[in-house]
Amino acid sequence: MTNLLFIGDIFASPGRAIVAQHLHKIVDEEKIDLAIANAENSAGGFGITPQVAEELFALGIDVLTGGNHSFDKKDIYDYHPRQPRLLRPANYPNGAPGTGSYEGQTKSGIPFGVINIQGRTHMTPIDDPFRKADELLAAFSPATKVRFVDFHAEATSEKVAMGWHLNGRVSAVIGTHTHIPTADTRILSGGTAYQTDAGMTGPYDSVIGVDREIILHKFQSGMPVRMEAAKGLVELHSVIIDVDESTGRATAAYRHTVRGD
Repeated sequence: MTNLLFIGDIFASPGRAIVAQHLHKIVDEEKIDLAIANAENSAGGFGITPQVAEELFALGIDVLTGGNHSFDKKDIYDYHPRQPRLLRPANYPNGAPGTGSYEGQTKSGIPFGVINIQGRTHMTPIDDPFRKADELLAAFSPATKVRFVDFHAEATSEKVAMGWHLNGRVSAVIGTHTHIPTADTRILSGGTAYQTDAGMTGPYDSVIGVDREIILHKFQSGMPVRMEAAKGLVELHSVIIDVDESTGRATAAYRHTVRGD
């Protein structure tokens, strides 16, 4: 059995701090073999930098995924080709730095694959994520049975559709982007674990991570504001999935939450 941990959107320094504080304990207690995290908001709440990526890898995260903020920091452009474990959505058009999939092995030698794709409904209309997922799965080694998909999308309907589209072909489809954890964790008929959104790892006395007074002012005035990460209560939201590495089917999936001190 391979135990997989997926950490939802790490938001700014509060999110990184709670990961640093609790990741090793979670890995030990839950006997985690593979740790994946969405980190597109890990640098100041918008984007990721090479320094932040290295910091998260050093904590023990095996693969980092991204989303629509993947390229907010320009110094990440040259880093992507040098670090294949930092993903950005695979369905960005040709010419975007980096890649959207990764194949590797766990510390115990179990092959695994990770795919990062982005939705198009109410988001930038990039290439078709459904066809791109099919293309990437076809390129995976047949020996890679443990297959994880981070679907970074806005619309619940598009996320659910992707879950059914990949049902039975991947071990898990977990959504990111909305920063709100959903209570629909389950295993689909084909053995694919699914959750519409993993939630955020960051400050929850906020509006999806940002200081709530700033966002309230924006909604009430209609004026542009400078976004700043909130302070206060911090939570780490994740999904843990048990996968039969001989078949790639999920045998258990459950939400895991840690509240900061």
